[in-house]
Formats: sequence, structure tokens, C-alpha cells
Amino acid sequence: MRKIHKWIGLLIGLQLVLWMCSGLVMSLLDAEKVRGREFRAPAAAKKAWPQDVQPVSSLLTQERTLTQVASTGWLMDRPVYRLVSEKSTQLIDAHSGQRVELDAALAQRLAQASYRGPGAVKSAELVDKSLETRAHDGKVWRVAFADAEDTTVYLTLQGDVLEHRNKTWRLFDFFWMLHIMDYSGRQDFNNPLVVSAAVGGFWLALSGIWLLFTSFSLADFIPKRWRGTRALMIHAPDGSRLRSVRAHAGDTVFSALAQQGLQLPSNCGGGQTCGLCEVRVRGAAPDATSADRALLSPSRIEAGGRLACNLKIDRNLDIEVRGGAELGAVHDAEVESVRALSPFLREVVLLPKDKLGPDYRPGSFIQIHVPAYKMGKHQIESPDEHRPAWAGLHLPTQWTSGSLLRRSYSLSAPVHQTNGRLFLLVRFCHGKQGGKNHPPGKGSSYVFGLKAGDKLKYSGPFGDFAIRHGEREKIFIGGGAGMAPLRAMVRDLLESGAEEPIHFWYGARAVADAPYVDEMQALAARYPNFSWQLVLSDERGTEHPSGMVHEVVKERLLQSHPDLQACDFYLCGPPAMLAAMLALLKKLGVKDDRVAFDDFKI
Repeated sequence: MRKIHKWIGLLIGLQLVLWMCSGLVMSLLDAEKVRGREFRAPAAAKKAWPQDVQPVSSLLTQERTLTQVASTGWLMDRPVYRLVSEKSTQLIDAHSGQRVELDAALAQRLAQASYRGPGAVKSAELVDKSLETRAHDGKVWRVAFADAEDTTVYLTLQGDVLEHRNKTWRLFDFFWMLHIMDYSGRQDFNNPLVVSAAVGGFWLALSGIWLLFTSFSLADFIPKRWRGTRALMIHAPDGSRLRSVRAHAGDTVFSALAQQGLQLPSNCGGGQTCGLCEVRVRGAAPDATSADRALLSPSRIEAGGRLACNLKIDRNLDIEVRGGAELGAVHDAEVESVRALSPFLREVVLLPKDKLGPDYRPGSFIQIHVPAYKMGKHQIESPDEHRPAWAGLHLPTQWTSGSLLRRSYSLSAPVHQTNGRLFLLVRFCHGKQGGKNHPPGKGSSYVFGLKAGDKLKYSGPFGDFAIRHGEREKIFIGGGAGMAPLRAMVRDLLESGAEEPIHFWYGARAVADAPYVDEMQALAARYPNFSWQLVLSDERGTEHPSGMVHEVVKERLLQSHPDLQACDFYLCGPPAMLAAMLALLKKLGVKDDRVAFDDFKI
């Protein structure tokens, strides 16, 4: 319901903006110009009907068709009879009794008689019905004038002036179309789009009221000191008890733990959008919410997994948290080195002050504490070969972050091979999408701009993306910053003596965007059970296959593989790639328990 409410709200909100802007523009336009009155001559004074004209009765006897209505009028200075039959209307000269044909010259004179502006007449032409004459059916005479407003006079075939149209009216008419949502006829107030917008707005109001009540509980309006407390037992995944705390009824597990100094990992600060704060409820778990179902897999939910930021404490709870004692720990580290691997990927090496424990395994991640900062593009240094890529970005001169943030980064190398250092692969999120530039990511800007000697704080390690050790064939598929955990896993397997076949398929736009290519090629040459393949989506004419990585790996490996059920899959990369790869594996019949992935919770 929340998702539907959001998207319908976006559509209705866009239409509300159109209504407001179009109404504002229409109110600012000159009403006299819109009505075509600026250059329109006033109506001529009524003249007395002349006595020396032929009687209408004699003209009616000459007509071959049955006249239904006969009336008198003036065509400039000429008195005329207008005879209306079932199929046509004729003008008859009252003096001569001859039929009057309205040609281009006469149409010009009639238009000039109704016009008092400065422009000279340009042309007269007989045209079909258009939006400018939508209230009149049939052909009309169109007479244009050369003035600043591009005035156009429309006349009926009987010489009546229908409309004076101009630039101001045309601008008004465009916004009128947006205002009433009639994009074809521009005059129907009850068209289906307007009705749909009204129904959508009404539904939006009702669903908003419903969501308002479901988003709060009675406890939210009761001071904490009036609420009772509940016991919250906190366990590690191995079953050992970490801590027992008392929490106020109605609080979430996320906020209750934070108050006790146990900060669960989170990129969204408890906003129910990242999914990092997952805990497992021991015993009977409360019903899963829409946020749980959106961010956690069905198997996790069935096992008791819930988002801590969405888990209300309404009874005594036993929960398991990943990270154990590290939840409350904040570590200090110094940046030892920074190396540019591609224009927007950098290797950042941290030297922690504390000794690293066994929890720093391949696939785990740490959370960098990003303080409030001000930063400019001049603070980001790039090698000469990367500057052309940066020249295409239109970054703001300076950008800021006003609050403490946490951002997750996977370890890109096994810590037992790095002498106690943490290797991170950092992507600069420059915000260029669809040809437009947006402010760069606040977290990625800070970490990407770090320099050797800088001090920082981090929490962790966290995460359950891990290698399943055994002799099953392993297939790693990644892209972008997904290289980090996959590289750590591959290196750990190979250098620990794994003998099963190991494949690594990595997608990048171009060779220049792919990190660690030489290293992967060297590992493939050194270990006969390891194969490495780079796939390029944008660059052609190289030794590497081109296309989307999930399509190439399907064509070159998966379709011809004799037994996919005997393989373990490890996926990490951009959301679109990850979604396509998961859908492909499901289509090929690979069971969910054979697929491990890290979506970075974005």
C-alpha cells in the first residue's frame, strides 16, 4: 500500500504542479489579448433596413430547396438575405437578388473591417476545422495579419467573424490544455484523464489517512515514563548471550539497541529502506511488515528475520544480531594509501589501530563513519590518464554534508594476506544519470577524497555474505564495486588451496573502468582451476567479449554447463545487473540456497 501510495502520489503531485503552474500563467496573461479584443473593431451600429430591396417572398419562390429560416443582415455596406435550408446557408444580395459568393478578396475585406491593429493583411485561405476554431464545424476562412501578436481572423463561409486569435491566446490555450487535461480537443472538462486524476486524488487521501494510522501506534503518543518496560535478550548467531536490556514498550529494537550503545549497521538511519539492520527473532516472530517483505528474502522471513527499525517491542523478545560484540565498538584507523584503479574507482587501504579478529572474513563489510564536512572538486586529485573522464562531469564547486552518516564498504582482500590492513574498493557516485548531473554522493565523496595520513572511524565488520567451503564448483559474477567482496573470496579460496573449478565473470563498461584486471589474469595463469573473464558493455573491438555480463555468461557458460545444480553462485554488483542475474538463475532452475549475493542494500 505504501508503494502504491507513493507512486500515485507522485503522479497526482506532478499534475497538481501542472494545475498550479498553468493556473498561475493564465492569470498573468492579458485577458483582453486572450479574448482577442486588443485589435478587434467594435460592432458597427445597427442600420435601418433599406426600402428599395427585393421582397424576401419573391426570392423564396425562386429557391429550389426548401428554406427553413430567412433573415436579414449586412455584409459590410451591402444588405443581404440569409436563407438557411437543411443542407446549406446562402447569402442573397437584397438589391440584385443574386447569390453572394464569399471569396478570398471579400474575406480579406471583411477581416480588415473587424481589425483595428497596426498590421497589414497577409493572406486569406479556406481551411478545415482546427483547434483555433474548435467551436465551429466545417470550413472557415483564415485571414492572417502581420503584427507583433500574429493575429489571425477566422470567418464563416457566410462572412461572420468567428474569432480573433493571437500569440497570447495560443500560449493561454496551451496552458489551458494542461489545466483541464484535455490534450486533444482542449474543451472537455469531464475527460477521462481529469476523472482519473480526481479518483486518484480521492484514493490518495483515503490511503494516506489509512497509512497515517498504521504508521503510528498508541505508544507513540504516550510519554516513555508512563509506558512499561520489556526485556530484550540479545544473542550472537552462535547462541551465546551478549546482553540483556530493558526497553520501553513501543520502541523499536533499532532505537532500543542504539540507546544502549549497540548501533546496528544501517545506511538509512532506521528509515526502513536499506535492510542492513536485520535481526532474527527467536521463538514466535511477529507478522512481517511490508518493509520486511520488500527488503528480506522469504527464507529469511520464515526463519524469523525482521528489520530492527520496524520491529516494535510489545513483549519480551529474544533476538539474534550479526556482528556480536562489534555492534557497540567504534574503531580508529588511518589511511595508509590511496590508489586510483579507474577514473571512478579507488583502492583505499586502512591501517586499524586495533588487531583484526576472525570476523574480518571475505565478504564482510565495515561501516565508515562519515562526519559533517565541506568539500570541493579541487580536493579530488586524479592521475593524468583519468582527467578526460572527469572533464565530462559538471560537479558543483563545493558540496556539504551536515550530519553524521554511515556508509558500508566490503573488504576487497582477505585480511590474513594484508598484514592487518583493510583494503576497500570505493566508487565515486558522481550522480551523472541520463545526461544530467546531480550532486555527488555524500558518503562516496568523503571516502573517495581521503588521502594518506587521514584519520577516520569505522564500525564492524558485519554481513553474512560468505564462502560456502567445500568441493562444489563456484561461479562468481559481478560488476562495478562488486569486485571488492568477490575478489576477496576468490583470493582466499585460491591461496587456501581450493581445487574445485572457480569461475569469475566481471562486467564493466570499458577496459579502463575495470579494476584488478592484471591481477585476475595472473591468478588465472597461476591456478589451473581458476578462469577469469572480463565482459565489456560499451567497448567493442577488444579481446574481451562485449555485451551485458548476465547475457554473456548465460551464452558462454550457463547454457552449456552440464550440471548447474552442482554449482554455488556468488553475485555482487549494480542493482540492475544483480536483478537480471537472479532472474536468469531462477529461470534456469538454480535453487535459491545455491545463490549468495550482496546487493549493498541500495
